[in-house]
Amino acid sequence: MEAGKKLGGRYKIVRHIGSGGMANVYLGHDLILDRPVAIKVLRFDFRDNKDALRRFQREALSATQLIHPNIVGVYDVDEEDGLQYIVMEFIDGTDLKKYIDIQGRVSPEKSIHIMHQVLSAVALAHKNRIIHRDIKPQNILIDNQDRIKITDFGIAVALSETSITQTNTLLGSVHYLSPEQARGSMATSKSDIYALGVVLYELLSGTVPFDGESAVSVALKHFQEPMPFIRESHPEIPQSLENVILKATAKEPLDRYATCEEMMADLDTCLNEERLHEAPFMPVSLLQETKVLTPLSAEVVAKADSGNTLVSPPPSVKAEPIHEYESGREAAGGKKKRKNWTFVLFGVLLLGLIASFFLFFYNNQEADALTVPDVSNMDQASARLALEDAGLVLGDITEEHSDEVEEDAVIETSPKIGAAVEAGAEIDLIISLGEELFTLLDYEGQEYESVLEDLRKEGFTIERTHEFSSEVAAGNIISQSLAPGAEVRPSETTLSFLVSDGNESYTMRDLSGYTRKSVEDYAGQYGLALTVTEAYSDTIAAGLVISQSLAGGTAFVSGDALSVVISIGPEEPQVVSFSRTITIPYLAAAVSEPVSESSNSQGSGNADSNAAIGSSSDEPNHIVIYIGDEDHALSDVFREFDIAADEVVTLNFRILEGSSASYRIERDGEVINEASELTQ
Repeated sequence: MEAGKKLGGRYKIVRHIGSGGMANVYLGHDLILDRPVAIKVLRFDFRDNKDALRRFQREALSATQLIHPNIVGVYDVDEEDGLQYIVMEFIDGTDLKKYIDIQGRVSPEKSIHIMHQVLSAVALAHKNRIIHRDIKPQNILIDNQDRIKITDFGIAVALSETSITQTNTLLGSVHYLSPEQARGSMATSKSDIYALGVVLYELLSGTVPFDGESAVSVALKHFQEPMPFIRESHPEIPQSLENVILKATAKEPLDRYATCEEMMADLDTCLNEERLHEAPFMPVSLLQETKVLTPLSAEVVAKADSGNTLVSPPPSVKAEPIHEYESGREAAGGKKKRKNWTFVLFGVLLLGLIASFFLFFYNNQEADALTVPDVSNMDQASARLALEDAGLVLGDITEEHSDEVEEDAVIETSPKIGAAVEAGAEIDLIISLGEELFTLLDYEGQEYESVLEDLRKEGFTIERTHEFSSEVAAGNIISQSLAPGAEVRPSETTLSFLVSDGNESYTMRDLSGYTRKSVEDYAGQYGLALTVTEAYSDTIAAGLVISQSLAGGTAFVSGDALSVVISIGPEEPQVVSFSRTITIPYLAAAVSEPVSESSNSQGSGNADSNAAIGSSSDEPNHIVIYIGDEDHALSDVFREFDIAADEVVTLNFRILEGSSASYRIERDGEVINEASELTQ
C-alpha cells in the first residue's frame, strides 16, 4: 500500500512497519483526531479466503471486547475496495522479544513488573471467555516507559466456541506451546498460563527453555521433557521465583495455576524474605501413589491373542496363475476359447481385404502426381509410415526448436504438406527439438521493471515479493528463485524475484533525558551511526542528553548518522590568582619622662636637664593581616608577626572568575591599610 493513501477518507498511510502471516501493518495518521494509529490490512491474497477473513474479523471482535490499559486498543474496523482493515492504538516502542535481545536477561524485579501487566491483561480476556492461544514475546509490546501492551488476538477463540469446536492444527509459536496443544488437544485458559510461564523463563534467562532443529522436535520436548531448572544456570534467582515458573509450566493442566490472578498473587510475594529459600515446587500428579497393575492371566492372553490372529487361507486352496491359452490346449472355458479364435479369424480376413485393396489401388494407380500427406505433429516413425502409405519415401531429417510443436514431433515437410509430387518422391522432415532452452542471467541489482518486461516477452511467469534493504536501491532485485546459468523453458517456468523497497523508514524519538547507554541501545536497534560528544549544562543533569542531530518525530533510515550531546553538568568557574605587594611602616613609640618635685626645688639652673624629655623607643610593632578570597575568610587571621622597621609583604590571592578579594592590616590593634573588590 502506497504512502499517502487514505482509507475511509480519514486514515492516511505514512509507512509500512511490519508484516504478519495474513496481514500487513502500517503506521497511519488519523486526520480527524490528529494522532498516530496502527492500521492492520488483510493481505490481498487472503481477500477471497473465507477462513482468513473470518479469523481477521474474529481478531477485531475479540479486541473490541477487551478494554484494558495493557491491551492494544482497537479504534475502528472497516472495509474499502474489498480490503478489510483494523485501526488500532499505535505503540511507540518494540516487542518484548527484541527488548530481550537488546537488554539481555531482565532482573527479577523488572520481570515481575512486566509479568504483572501481562497477567492483568490476560486475566481480563479469560474473564470475557477469550483465550489468546498465541502468547509469546513477539505479541507483547513495550514502550519507552516499560508499559506493556498485548496484541494479536487473531487466533483467540471464545470458550463457548472452543467447547464445541476443536482442531488438529497447532496454532501459535511452538516455543510457547502447551503440552496439550502439542498433542492436538483443545486449548484452555491454562494453555495461556503455560505460555506465560515460558515468557517469564525467557525474561529471566534470556533464552527459551526448549529449542530444536524443527518445530516438531520442540513440540515433542514440551510434553516429553521436564522444564529446565533456571537456577542451575542462574543460581542468583530465588527458589520462590523459579517455583512460579515450574507451577505455571507443569505438564498436567491440573497442576498449574487455576487463574492468572493466582499466578499474579504468587509473583507479588515471591521476593519476600520468608519465601526466598522455600522448597522446590513438585507437581501433585508426581506425588500420587504409584498403582501396580495386576498381570493378565495366561488364559486371558491366549483368548486375546486368538481374537486378534490373522487366519491364512487353507493350504489346499491355491491361487492359480493366469496363463494365455495356446493352440491345442484344453481349457475349462471352451466358449471363451472359441470366441477368441473367432476374433483372430475375423482379423486375418480384414487384413487380407485391406492388403488386396491397397494392392489393387497401387497396381491401377495412374502416373498422376501424388499429394504430400499431413504428417505435422506426428512422431518420426508415424510420419515415415504415413509417407510410405502414400507412396512416398522419407528423405532428409533436420531438427530445430519450436515453441508450438512438442519435442520429437514433425514441424513441417519439404516439399510442403499438400504439395503435388511424383510417386516415390523423397519428403524431408523438420523435427521439433521442443521449446528452446533459455539461459537465465544474474538479475540481482538490476531494475525489476526492466527485467520483468524482458522476461515476459520470453514467455516467463513472473512473481514478485519485496522487503526493505539498506544495501539494494528501491525497485532493484535483491535475489532470484533460480540460479544464474540455469537452462529452462520459459513457458513452463515461474521465476520469483525479491525486490528491494529501499531503506526502511522509522520515526526518530525525542531522546531528551536518555542516558548514554539508552542512546547506544536505541542506535544499535535501528542501525544508526552514532556520535556522542559532551558539553557543560546548567539545566540538564550530568549523563543525560542535551541535544540530538535528528529531531524527534523526523523520519530516518538505517545507516543514517545520529549525533547526540551528553551533559557533564554545570561548568566550574576558573580560578584566578594574583598578588599585591604592600609596605607596612614601622611606628616607634614615644616615651615621656616628667620632672620630679625634688629636682624642681633646687632651682631653675638645671631646667634643661631636669625638664620632661621626649624620646623614641625601639619596641616592635605587632602586625596582624586578614585576607578574604576563595581560600580564606576575612574574619580569620591570615598572618601575625612583629616588626621593628618598615616591612614589605606580598599577599597572594585566589578567586573564582567574576568574584573579588579583600585584605585588612592592623598595627598594634589599629587598622592601617585595607582594600576590597580586588581583581586581577
